[in-house]
Amino acid sequence: MKKFIVLTFLLIGVVVYMQMSDERNKELEQSVLAAMKKESVEEIDLNQFTDFDWEQAYLFSPYTPQEDISGQLGINYKDPSRIDMRDDINLLVFLNKNKVVQYAEISREYGDLLITTDDGLSPSNATLTIKRH
Repeated sequence: MKKFIVLTFLLIGVVVYMQMSDERNKELEQSVLAAMKKESVEEIDLNQFTDFDWEQAYLFSPYTPQEDISGQLGINYKDPSRIDMRDDINLLVFLNKNKVVQYAEISREYGDLLITTDDGLSPSNATLTIKRH
């Protein structure tokens, strides 16, 4: 009986933790990748693909160390994508009220995404440039 109670509380804890953590936005990933696939598209406006509240977004390239991500975001953030060990994606992280609310792993299949500022993006300046391979 005690094992059952402990297991129940553990399961509840995992569910609560998952609901509180940031979410990988696979729909955004697919939409951005579909836009990148079109040779005629040179820039992407994130406002076309986001239906959630965000104040800032940051783009991280392959092999970006965890410390650099946290430093750029200004918060302690544990990157679930492990981009520090990957070369197949760009990581896009969205913040709202200094908290990560969404992230997207954008495949580099059709090129890389670039931003022109180190300050990240905002809804009023949400343009990413596509650099084709």
